[in-house]
Amino acid sequence: MTNKVAIILGSENDKKYVEDSYKYFDYFSIEVETHVISAHRNPDQVAEFAKNARANDYKVLIGGAGMAAHLSGALKANSTLPVIGVPFPGGISDGMDALLATVQMPKGVPVATMSVGKHGVINAAILCAEILSLNDSNLVDKLSEFKNNGASV
Repeated sequence: MTNKVAIILGSENDKKYVEDSYKYFDYFSIEVETHVISAHRNPDQVAEFAKNARANDYKVLIGGAGMAAHLSGALKANSTLPVIGVPFPGGISDGMDALLATVQMPKGVPVATMSVGKHGVINAAILCAEILSLNDSNLVDKLSEFKNNGASV
């Protein structure tokens, strides 16, 4: 079984928030792909990606966006996979608008929401490992090692 995760970003400019998370995905041996697909500029492409994600062997989707931050909700609206939302800085109050847009999902459309920015994407990587560990005993061991190392890689 492949542990494969997709990070979908709303903008090319958001890649700077994701870079530090890759070492965590590597540590947990999680295959990660990053795609830039705007929920506002490319809504049909976001829907298609989400609808086909399970068939394309993704296990978790991470949506990262700033300002209006509708990306995670758009992913969740089109997928039954777990979706983790990461709000990014910028806009009103340096990310508060994105945080509220990501966390305030209507009932029936759950999006796990992380903190704003780089630390949020790192926490999303760790949460992916925890979710995937439900069916992967190797990840259980890596998570224990991670905790024993003071939650650092």
